[in-house]
Amino acid sequence: MEMTQINYTIGFIGGGAMAEALMAGFIKAGLVTPEKLIASDVNEHRINHLKEKFEIQVTSDNAAVVEGADIIILSVKPFVLGEVLKAIGGKISQQQIIISIAAGISTLYIEKFLLDKVPVVRVMPNTPALVGEGATAVCCGKWAGEKHRELALALFGAVGRAVPVPENLMDAVTGLSGSGPAYMYVIAEALSDAGVRMGLPRDKAQTLAAQTMLGAAKMILETNRHPGMLKDMVTTPAGTAIEGLLALEEGGLRIALGRAVERACQRSRQLSGQDKK
Repeated sequence: MEMTQINYTIGFIGGGAMAEALMAGFIKAGLVTPEKLIASDVNEHRINHLKEKFEIQVTSDNAAVVEGADIIILSVKPFVLGEVLKAIGGKISQQQIIISIAAGISTLYIEKFLLDKVPVVRVMPNTPALVGEGATAVCCGKWAGEKHRELALALFGAVGRAVPVPENLMDAVTGLSGSGPAYMYVIAEALSDAGVRMGLPRDKAQTLAAQTMLGAAKMILETNRHPGMLKDMVTTPAGTAIEGLLALEEGGLRIALGRAVERACQRSRQLSGQDKK
């Protein structure tokens, strides 16, 4: 969708790879200008890198981000988020918005550290956001409304596609799109290996496998057709694709992928823990 510039200063607490990807996406989409971005990190190399790359404000002080930002994006590792929130939670006002990308950390957990009725939005992006093709789920906490949800969808839509979900489905999102790139890499590797076995050079086999996955995904997203319909477009009677599909069914590909999502979802629930809910 077409995006317009937003009149907010966005602060990142944590300046790692995902934060960098988001900054690049926001700037490229025209949502913000560099002077409207500020980031903090304990790693001096990281903040210097971000300052040189984007010409944004940087600091080693998380409180300075809170003081200068309208939107605060929590982009630190989940295991340190509690300590970070203990230090800054009392400084955040209800005129600000918190967006958390910390996996497995609920909005309720974050709200416990806040003194005011601060809008909290939780998002679950995945690593292809680093190349502008992320898949992100968005849910809202107790004090966040539709305008906060739409803002988060616009921001994360700048680095791929973003969809709203209820918070009780965020573990399922983790199992599907959060962990999903790993499944896709295994499939791409297997296809590439098979191409090599049939005589293709490795570099060409890998390119063909990856582009085939990319093209197939784009067909689903741009036509909005059911994958089964698109599959039928490829499978001519007594042709090659139907033979390949039979082999996939014999190998239990559907069951294996279904189990992968299920197991990853279950593990996400375990890692979240009751104290983070």
